[in-house]
Order: sequence, then C-alpha cells, then structure tokens
Amino acid sequence: MSETRQPIKIFTADSLPVRVYASEAEMAADVAQTVHDYLVETIASQGDAAAILATGNSQIQFLKTLVELGGIDWSKMTLFHMDEYLGVDENHSACFRRYMRERVESQVNPKVFHYLGGDAPEPIAECERYEALLKAQPIDLCCLGVGENGHIAFNDPPVADFGDERLVKIVELDVACRMQQVNEGHFPDLEAVPKYALTLTVPALCSAKKVVCVAPESRKAKAVQAMLESPVSTNCPASFLRTQSQAMLFVDADSTSLLEKF
Repeated sequence: MSETRQPIKIFTADSLPVRVYASEAEMAADVAQTVHDYLVETIASQGDAAAILATGNSQIQFLKTLVELGGIDWSKMTLFHMDEYLGVDENHSACFRRYMRERVESQVNPKVFHYLGGDAPEPIAECERYEALLKAQPIDLCCLGVGENGHIAFNDPPVADFGDERLVKIVELDVACRMQQVNEGHFPDLEAVPKYALTLTVPALCSAKKVVCVAPESRKAKAVQAMLESPVSTNCPASFLRTQSQAMLFVDADSTSLLEKF
C-alpha cells in the first residue's frame, strides 16, 4: 500500500515542502497517514493533542481516510474548526458544524469539539469566546485547504491580514469565494450564500506546531500556482504558508498542472 502513496514529485517553495501525487486518492492516503503518525506520536509524548480542522469538498477524502485508519486515541483529542457562515443554522446542509459533526465528531468521539457558532445571538462575543478557547489551548496541528481565490479559512484576499492581532473575526466574503460554494453544490445560487462569516485569522491558523495543507483537483490549479509562484501577499493568502517552516503542502497532478517554475 505504501508504494502507491509515494509522491511523484517533491520540492520546496521558499520554506514550504510540497508533495505532489498522481491522484487525489494517493494524496489523501499519504496525508492521512502523515497526520495519523504525528497525532499518535504527539499523544504518546505529551498525553493529549489539539487540532484545527477544515471543511470543504477538498478535505472529504482525507478526513474519511484518517477516520478509517484507526489507532488514534481520539478521547485525548481537543478539536476546533476554522470558520462558519454568519447566521447559518447548525442543521443547514452547508453548515460547517454539521459537516464536522457528521464526518468527524460522530465517528471518533473526541474529548471535546469546540464549535464556532455562526448563528450565535452576539457574533462579536462569539468571536471573543472562541478566541479565548484558542488562547487557552496550544494547537499541535492545523489541517487546512486552499480556496479557489487563494483563501485559507475565510481569509479572502480583501480581508486577509498576515499580522492580524485577532485570532477570530467577522469577515465579508469575496464574490469568488461565494461562487465556489455555489459551484460545489452547497447553495442553489449566489444570493443564497451568506455574505459574511466568522473565521480564524491567518496568525491563528499558523500558530499550530504543524500545518498540513491539502489542495487537490484541477479547480484549485490557479490558486496553487499563485500560492507557489506569485509573490507572498494577501492577493493569494495561501502564499503566506511559504514563510512557515512548520507547514507542508499536499497536492495532486491536477492542482499542480499550471506550475511553471517547479
């Protein structure tokens, strides 16, 4: 099995190691194994572990594989997620809390899963509540994806701030980001997609001791190209990962199809 997971290419973009796989399935298998081994080792050495997880279509295969691997003592895991639509009920089909409940929490029963409430009656207070939880809990791992516009979490180009002093904030969503949600089938049309969301900031995501970024599929090819080959800037927020020595990027042949320098 390990033979089929070998990357077809390995390179480094500034400080960011990049692993390219022939297919999303092979990529997901190796990411899941990498995360599994890291969490097992972390729990063994310090008695527990904390992780921030991402939602989105690009994470489904990886999370499914990770859950099915077994061997992680999830009762010693504290989990967070990284964003949520403002005003969306927790049972809405596009709700990120629902995504995490169904795909992770109900499958592995972690010690605790801290949810960011997009429908909280006082959204600013909810950001402050979640920020306090993050400040009280050192983060061992952050697993994230890359949006078609280069966002990480809901840090779209117009609102991303690499030096943000906040850990959680309310943001206006870029039209390109909202269209991605429509194209992925989460909402019937652009008007139905919320215009605002709660998100962990770039510094919050990068506070983790290990950052694993997963970005497969051809629809992410432009974002991956900008992330790796354009200047590091908020024009492509994911490019910031090139400055983070604790980060790794896992991609496939489709998402790297536009690269010219590597």
